[in-house]
Amino acid sequence: MTTVDPDPDVGAKDATEDDPSRPGVHLVVITGFSGAGKSEAMAAFEDSGYFCVDNLPPRMLGALGELFRHEGSGVRRAAVVADVRGGDYFKELDAVLGELERGGLKPRLLFLEADEQTLVDRFMATRRRHPLARDGRVTEGIEAERLVLGPLRERADVVIDSSESTAYMLRRRIATEFLSPATAGRLALTLLTFGFKNGPPREADMVFDVRFLPNPHYLEELRPLTGRDQRVVDYVEGGELARELYDRLLPLLDFLLPAYVVEGKSHLTIAIGCTGGRHRSVTIAERVDRHLASREDVSVRVVHRDVELD
Repeated sequence: MTTVDPDPDVGAKDATEDDPSRPGVHLVVITGFSGAGKSEAMAAFEDSGYFCVDNLPPRMLGALGELFRHEGSGVRRAAVVADVRGGDYFKELDAVLGELERGGLKPRLLFLEADEQTLVDRFMATRRRHPLARDGRVTEGIEAERLVLGPLRERADVVIDSSESTAYMLRRRIATEFLSPATAGRLALTLLTFGFKNGPPREADMVFDVRFLPNPHYLEELRPLTGRDQRVVDYVEGGELARELYDRLLPLLDFLLPAYVVEGKSHLTIAIGCTGGRHRSVTIAERVDRHLASREDVSVRVVHRDVELD
């Protein structure tokens, strides 16, 4: 695996220093061989909050630069993939990068490559056609691509050989080279509450059923309330069952979430369900959210799917 970085301070420089005329602006252009991991690279940036565009014609990079300069756009960090799928337009990338640099945008170029056998194996596994292999022979497509990509590899800020890398290893390498510690390696966790009577959520990675807890629905004064109301919280958490649940559930999450981060998982949805999705599941999810609030490796979003249903 080879890294080319003509400026030894670039990797350590904070993204906010990339454009002195617009603090916080950061543009990364991803290119390289088909099958070398550009999609995984873009996903790493997307998970860190970058505005991402796949297969962008090089001339459109100028329009993206205008977005950066427009105060109301909100676009401060972007990662774009430009590669041979762009056909003849792709040949303009080297010149366009030069124009952007002269205009003060200073994009960083990430070049991904892999040895020929690895690229062939990946195409065979996915059964995709190489974009430059018109007759279907992957090796000929790779050779044609090598000729086109030569100048871009020479000007790249970072070159990564993904031949021996898993998807997780590639993401971690990109995080080390490009992303700040505050954004790299964070797990985006969604706590989703629901009612079983309305159907379980299809997007859940993990489901906890809390219908064994005392049900406020059967108390007339609590029925119109939700699990965010303190009276409902006191009722649900008042018994031994809730205490025992927290004693087991919270340490379990403390164990699982860092393991998911290490594995390279970037998104996780934990669904918590009760009968109607208004009382018990909401109470438990809010408690879990408070427990995880201090974690720096997890970003938590709470969604109460059924809380407004009758």
